[in-house]
Amino acid sequence: MSIRPGISADAAARLAVDIGGTFTDVVLEHSGLLTSAKVPSTPRAPEEGFLDGLKRVMDEAGVAPAEVSIIIHGTTLATSALIERKGAKTALVTSEGFRDSLEIGYESRFDQYDIFVDKIAPLVPRRLRFTVPERMSAQGRVLEPLNRTDLEALIPQLEPAGVEAVGVG
Repeated sequence: MSIRPGISADAAARLAVDIGGTFTDVVLEHSGLLTSAKVPSTPRAPEEGFLDGLKRVMDEAGVAPAEVSIIIHGTTLATSALIERKGAKTALVTSEGFRDSLEIGYESRFDQYDIFVDKIAPLVPRRLRFTVPERMSAQGRVLEPLNRTDLEALIPQLEPAGVEAVGVG
């Protein structure tokens, strides 16, 4: 069996990389042997930690890049950015009637009958949540198509607000 021309399944190397907020972990499996590296993550440029760890394990194992048949990548950067609220300033565009879905949520509170409970702030503040006329059925059928003009009309509101990213729901 051949994974790529010139590389047999036995000779193919597999690489796994996990970019975390503090460290980037890289593991290379080749010919039944594991080679690993833990290098500092580079938050401003996550690919630098990735490439540093990659070079270390490839050099240590004596494996050429062409021998790698698969790369498995994982990261906690997005999860950490959400938890720490350090991500890009984000706007949310939803169908009309769904602007407040983030705040309504599932009503899962520590004490559901405590009307004074402190709710956490939504990830996108209400002033950065926008709606457009559009509707889908529960079966995914378009009931009211999205009008591009309605969507484009939102653009002049995003830049003055300092929006760096837009989520669509």
